[in-house]
Amino acid sequence: MKLFRELWESSTKSLVGLGSVVRFLGRLLICSPRALLRCDLIVQQVYNSGALSRVIIMLSGLFVGMVLGLQGFQLLQRFGSEQALGTAATIGLVKELGPVITALLFADRAGTALASELGLMRATDQLTAMEMMAVDPIQRVVVPRFLGGVIAMPLLAAIFSLIGIYGAQLVGVQIMGVDAGSFWSQMRAGVSIAGVNEGIVKSCVFGVACSLIAVYEGYYATPTAEGVAQATTRTVVTSAVVILFFDYLLTTVFL
Repeated sequence: MKLFRELWESSTKSLVGLGSVVRFLGRLLICSPRALLRCDLIVQQVYNSGALSRVIIMLSGLFVGMVLGLQGFQLLQRFGSEQALGTAATIGLVKELGPVITALLFADRAGTALASELGLMRATDQLTAMEMMAVDPIQRVVVPRFLGGVIAMPLLAAIFSLIGIYGAQLVGVQIMGVDAGSFWSQMRAGVSIAGVNEGIVKSCVFGVACSLIAVYEGYYATPTAEGVAQATTRTVVTSAVVILFFDYLLTTVFL
């Protein structure tokens, strides 16, 4: 009986939390049109979330592409299809690895930064001071950070995929001896617009999810040092689970 009661309480708490996140997303969407008039704030947040994350994205994309080139060559060599390495690497990066790994890295770097920043603003009563001055903190602080993350995520995913393709080409052509013309021609012939669109849709959905979780956890963080730390941890854990769930869901829809 105790087990069922705990399961019921846990399920109820999860549903309440989900409803709170949905309501918070609604407030962000309502405030977004007015926030777009302050382009300088959004550009600054795109820089903070995107440009400052480009180094880890590019390095990760390069090494993931190189590993994909090695593993793909070894696998395709068994079937005498080494020339299809460009197609295999590009499809894997554009449709799957690019959006997913970029989103995980985005949550680790930019998501934690957003959550901790908003959490510290809550802990130091900066958000409360805005409310006392009749300034909506969601309109002025939260929405630009949310939109900045949403815009930056697809751009970072594109950079990751491009650098990853270069890494696969570097290993496959320069090291393994795959013909360069075959690599690029097979890639162009094998990658369709639908596959590129799938990667774009995934990166946009992941951007909304990661940014929403980060600003939500930071905005409602307990105003203590421990509360900010817990909000940052929840941001990473929840974002990772949500990314993988949506990845499976979207892959199923596209298939």
